[in-house]
Amino acid sequence: MAVRVLQEKCVSVPALPPFAGHAGFAGMNTAEISQPARPLFRDRTAATATSLVLAWTGAAWLGSFGLMAARSIPLNVLGVLLCAHGMVLAAYLIHEAAHQNLCGTARANRWVGEAMNFIAGSCYASFERIRHMHIRHHCERADLTCFDFKGLMQRRPRLRRLLQGLEWAYIPATEILMHLQIVWLPFLQRTRRRQLPRAAAMLVLRMALLITLGVWSPRALLLYCVALLLMLHVLNFFDAFHHTFEQYFVAADQPVPLAGRDRQYEDSHTYSNLISQRFPWLNLLTLNFGYHNAHHRRPSVPWYRLPALHRQLYGGQSLAVMPLHELLRTWRRHRVARVTSDDYGIPGQGPGRADGFIGAHGVSFLTVI
Repeated sequence: MAVRVLQEKCVSVPALPPFAGHAGFAGMNTAEISQPARPLFRDRTAATATSLVLAWTGAAWLGSFGLMAARSIPLNVLGVLLCAHGMVLAAYLIHEAAHQNLCGTARANRWVGEAMNFIAGSCYASFERIRHMHIRHHCERADLTCFDFKGLMQRRPRLRRLLQGLEWAYIPATEILMHLQIVWLPFLQRTRRRQLPRAAAMLVLRMALLITLGVWSPRALLLYCVALLLMLHVLNFFDAFHHTFEQYFVAADQPVPLAGRDRQYEDSHTYSNLISQRFPWLNLLTLNFGYHNAHHRRPSVPWYRLPALHRQLYGGQSLAVMPLHELLRTWRRHRVARVTSDDYGIPGQGPGRADGFIGAHGVSFLTVI
């Protein structure tokens, strides 16, 4: 895996259509999306699954603030876990909406995506920006990032040492940096000026809400920050070990040549990190996001059908499934090296195959924009 920086020169490229450029998007097209008579959900199963997960996500996130404000340590711990889990689910629901897998219409998916965007704390960028870059990730079979954070660390050694020190202390500093750049770049870069109104409005709104939360309960504000850090750890852990793709730092509409990255390349450089193979229901904690090989094979398959697709494609065993305990070990071992490494590592084939997997930073679909 190599990291490549393409010049920040915007190339006129038409926006990607919702399901273009990938075999997994077959069966739906722009003309179908524009039809006004399409139902809100694909079928009864989709209606039930989507309604339940949306209700749980909203209830867990909103209800967590009361628990975090309580004068009880057990309730505080429960509140932090619920808040973090609600935000993690919101992030993965954004991902599902980006693939048009939640609702039957593009408009409904966008509305849900924007609502989840606010819960996940990534609302400084629009859902459509997030969606655009993520679909490019599938179409171009690469990790594309608009912010060259590694180049910044090369230019600022003190920042690099600070991030490495914080990561050593298990503070997700690199992911914090990736989220912060979405807020500050519209203020600093002329090429991002069109994103400034939204970023500024969301900054004012969320700061007002945080101040209100702090006035109501300083304890809840502090624990909300803890929940945010926990969410960033969870998202980074799963994002870090999904691919050994090439990483490109590009402008949002700057094309990247496929250069031989065909379907076989995609399959052989994609990995699944399941919470449990023995108890598949535990993977619902991350909305089945760990079934990543199945997702890349058929991106139009919704989250609740990925376990069945995984079994259909790979049976009960697949070397692409990285054991959770090995990933936890390598995630901890390489937490500092991962900050600056240009190499994701090379997973092996047998027991201990995840030990050589260094992993990635800065590839979250929420922050590559």
